[in-house]
Amino acid sequence: MLELYKLLNSLLELYMLILLAYCIFSFLLSFGVVNPSSNIVRGIYMFLSRACDPVLNVIRQALPSLGTLDISPIVVFLAINYLIRPLLFSLLVAH
Repeated sequence: MLELYKLLNSLLELYMLILLAYCIFSFLLSFGVVNPSSNIVRGIYMFLSRACDPVLNVIRQALPSLGTLDISPIVVFLAINYLIRPLLFSLLVAH
């Protein structure tokens, strides 16, 4: 079971890195640092968007509107670190 926990924990780490890249990339797009009409930029954004938007959209629907401020990535980071990881540890390793 320890190996399964390590695998799932590694997948969570990878997802958090992808989510961080999504956040940084969306800031770069918002401030005009990267060119959104470039094929490479569009491809990267599409990959990151497809990986992150399904989870973020669920959180966005559950949270009250804060105008242009989107705190859904913060909620996902906190949920992974303080809910999902401890739950996985208690289910797979602590027994």
